Amino acid sequence: MDGFMMDGQGRLVRVENVRPIDLARDELVKEIIGKAMILSQQMATFKKQTMGDIQAFVELSAERYGVEMGGRKGNVSLTTYDRKYKIQIAVAESLVFDEGLQAAKALIDECINDWSSESRPEIRTLINDAFQPDQESRINTRRVLGLRRLDIKDDKWRLAMDAISDSVAVAGSKSYIRLYERDERGGYNQISLDMAAV
Repeated sequence: MDGFMMDGQGRLVRVENVRPIDLARDELVKEIIGKAMILSQQMATFKKQTMGDIQAFVELSAERYGVEMGGRKGNVSLTTYDRKYKIQIAVAESLVFDEGLQAAKALIDECINDWSSESRPEIRTLINDAFQPDQESRINTRRVLGLRRLDIKDDKWRLAMDAISDSVAVAGSKSYIRLYERDERGGYNQISLDMAAV
């Protein structure tokens, strides 16, 4: 509505009743956010086009060997002929656990109870910590999967580790593009597209 501005509580306030400093702040924030939204869209377009270009190049390269590429692509690294520039595509999968994780936890608890006479209480703390959900109620997959690296020769423990392995599922994947420039010492420095790093 002309002549009015909405405040943070959804109320309409006459423009002449808004302090000049509040008007100036509002204008500055909207101007910066507008530029950021354009930049964000440009980066999204850049990522989509880059992924498409690299996918097309990988398929072109595979054609030399009579191979037809299909499906989801994995990690790829491309460099310029002089090795000055490098592009890496990294695919990171996010893992989740299904209900089988509860069975694994129950088996591990049974192991600890069986060993309790000869085990220290810190072991229970470490195990419980691995299964402790974070603030978003998610189990830390790295800590739980790390239990499988323990070389414990106990049938029940091994069954629990099998239950952990069987309960893991890929929830999704995210692709990252990393760009690098080689310095005079031969090391690669990432070309940052992160505002905090430039």
